[in-house]
Amino acid sequence: MTPIKAGGAEARHPVTMSEATPFARIGGAAPVRALAERFYALIDRDPVYADLRAAHGPDLAPIAASLAGFLTAWLGGPRDWFAERPGLCIMRMHRQLDFGPELAAQWATAMREALAGDPSLDTELAAQIGDALTRMAQAMAPRGEGLSR
Repeated sequence: MTPIKAGGAEARHPVTMSEATPFARIGGAAPVRALAERFYALIDRDPVYADLRAAHGPDLAPIAASLAGFLTAWLGGPRDWFAERPGLCIMRMHRQLDFGPELAAQWATAMREALAGDPSLDTELAAQIGDALTRMAQAMAPRGEGLSR
């Protein structure tokens, strides 16, 4: 299987005739939406993610819906999220929010935990998604500052 690569609109997983997209492999829109909701429920309730939670508004429902839309497109599903936001660069948007290495590390850890929270998700696929999203989160942190996996 070809690794998932992080990035903007080019972040789609290459598909061959014998291979489904990660979106199809994860089970479509409902499991992606559940992943986004599990992620935001986790940062809302677990104090280890307090700094990440504080970076968001009081209502997490809109951002969970946005993350679900982004992940749907990024994983190879319908590209509605990008069509509704022409020209938006998710990397630049997060850099403007002062998404530093500490928040990037919290985000990546919480996403890996949310991925692990779905026992029906193929562990290899979950690891690939987690690795790619960790690289993306790391790239959003200021240059020269890394995050561990």
